Amino acid sequence: MRCMGLWSKLGLLGLGGALGACSSGDDGGKGSALDADGGDGTGGETASAGGRQGGPGAGGRTGSGTGGSTGSGTGGSTGSGTGGSTTVPNPLTNPEDGPPAGNPDGQCAIPGEAGLEDVSSPTTVVGTGTAESCTGSAFIDAVAGGGVITFDCGPDPVTITLDRPAKVFNDASDDIVIDGGGKVTLSGGGTTRILYMNTCDEAQHWTTSHCDNQETPRLTVQNVTFVDGNSKNEPDIDNSGGGGAIWVRGGRFKAVNTRFFSNVCQDEGPDVGGAGIRVFSQFDGLPVYVVNSTFGGADGFGNTCANGGGISSIGVSWTIINSLFTHNRAIGNGGNPAQAGTPGGGSGGAIYNDGNEMTLSLCGTRIEENTVTTHGQAIFFVTNNHTGDIQIRDSIIRNNHGGSWYALPGISMHDDTANVVESSILELGN
Repeated sequence: MRCMGLWSKLGLLGLGGALGACSSGDDGGKGSALDADGGDGTGGETASAGGRQGGPGAGGRTGSGTGGSTGSGTGGSTGSGTGGSTTVPNPLTNPEDGPPAGNPDGQCAIPGEAGLEDVSSPTTVVGTGTAESCTGSAFIDAVAGGGVITFDCGPDPVTITLDRPAKVFNDASDDIVIDGGGKVTLSGGGTTRILYMNTCDEAQHWTTSHCDNQETPRLTVQNVTFVDGNSKNEPDIDNSGGGGAIWVRGGRFKAVNTRFFSNVCQDEGPDVGGAGIRVFSQFDGLPVYVVNSTFGGADGFGNTCANGGGISSIGVSWTIINSLFTHNRAIGNGGNPAQAGTPGGGSGGAIYNDGNEMTLSLCGTRIEENTVTTHGQAIFFVTNNHTGDIQIRDSIIRNNHGGSWYALPGISMHDDTANVVESSILELGN
């Protein structure tokens, strides 16, 4: 079956406007485009399949990046490169515990800058060869010191439980890389957020006069699992809530070969969200990269927040490649702005994006079995000035649950939001 995607302005075509034209060899067009139901508000269904279309914005595989496998005490990594695409070895494809990292069916090319960072010369190695030597305090101190952080916790997988968040100091180093080697799980123990970076937090040291748009620090988490993060005790003042596992403002952030299980943030609120990750103010509007990563992945492993069971942001672009979002929940009630008599929230079972000019790009990604109370059973994407866009390639969005206001199946957004859907399956759940 082949499927050719077409750019569409839904405001011009109606809620059921065609987004793709699919045909299937002998069946002469048996595949269906987005059903045109005359704007019945359900978004119809896109059911399509086809060959790969190349990486999001990368134009397909054009090179190998600048770094090969380097080998290290944490399982090695691949240089990120600056152009073309790169190979990303994933040590969490068959883990001893929990679902694997990433969508096993995802085959999209990975841009060089979205790849693994080189950890062959670590700044700090947490641990001295035993699980007991890998403590929460040692990890917190390593993050405060900045640089490249790896682990030496013995031959077996290990869980490091924190009693407070590890916080990045903005003047410690330009780059902070945390590489778990596929063996390390960082846990909030159900009581604390796990990782925090904020260029606008004076306590973490201001380094520029324009904290909301500065190039550094650049934070990368790779080959690591985040579990049982809990930011419910963080006051949601100036958007400081949410981000059950990771909260980031400023600089750059990416997650490669990561897993997020059973993280939580506030239960209520119109805009608070991101049980796994919450992000603000990325330098020059550049995207957050999420590569080969899993949020939930199986029943009992999902993440939960008022909005954005997996990830959440305001004014941030995302490029999500070969990743998996399942069994996450947005449990607030009343939407944004909150309806009268409600606390607000309940939108974006997997992904919650709010803001103005921004892009959500999905490639090789599967979003299933997520649940909401209000809007966006898979994705809530509201670009307030109507300048943002969504790009979906070689991805599957189906079997999600709840909510209303669907311009595309499973996706709540303004009718005139620019979008492209290629070689993908989109189905509205119940």
